[in-house]
Amino acid sequence: MNAAVTGPVRVAVVEDQPLFRSMLERMLDDTDGLEVVVATGSVTEATRLLPPGTVDVVVLDVDLPDGNGIALGVTLRRRQPGVGVLLLSAHDAMDLLLDLPPDVAAGWGYLSKTSSTSEEVLVSAVRAAAVGETVLDPALLARMAPRAGSAVSRLTDRQYEVLRLLAEGLSNAGIGARLGITEKSVQNHVNALYATLGIDTDPSRNPRVSAALRLLAETGPA
Repeated sequence: MNAAVTGPVRVAVVEDQPLFRSMLERMLDDTDGLEVVVATGSVTEATRLLPPGTVDVVVLDVDLPDGNGIALGVTLRRRQPGVGVLLLSAHDAMDLLLDLPPDVAAGWGYLSKTSSTSEEVLVSAVRAAAVGETVLDPALLARMAPRAGSAVSRLTDRQYEVLRLLAEGLSNAGIGARLGITEKSVQNHVNALYATLGIDTDPSRNPRVSAALRLLAETGPA
């Protein structure tokens, strides 16, 4: 994880559509606390321009002209284990995160180009990736429901709401503000849903990442 990031979060944008790449670069570079240091459109160029230590977060298109953004993300994470990866796709491919190799699975996020186009959602996802958290596309999550018989289906309605907002990358304070409850109440719900999902507090694993991936694994179209 990049929990020790101190100055501006250094960002690379790897997107093959020049107009969209330019838009992302300008939006992120104009945001306080973020700095775009590389913007390119291919796996080959990204591999060359991103030696370890160059960036804190890579924003990756899933479909690139000379390869796959997910494979590129795996390569970059193995070179620099702390780098965050945020995938962008024109298709609903969020479940691709479930197939990531275990050694690189933490610190990835996923946003759909067609549903999560707001600056707020994008910036929030980049910041979360910078500290090793997993953020899932809020518009896609809103269309999902727990699978019958799953651990997620045993959560109360309020716990499920909290889990979904946690997976969107909101802090406990942010969840409390969204739901109109205290931060302590949010923490109580988080502790309860961790217990139901069997998520422990092993300091080597981020429980919020584990919870987000569990939500993804145990939900489907409503």
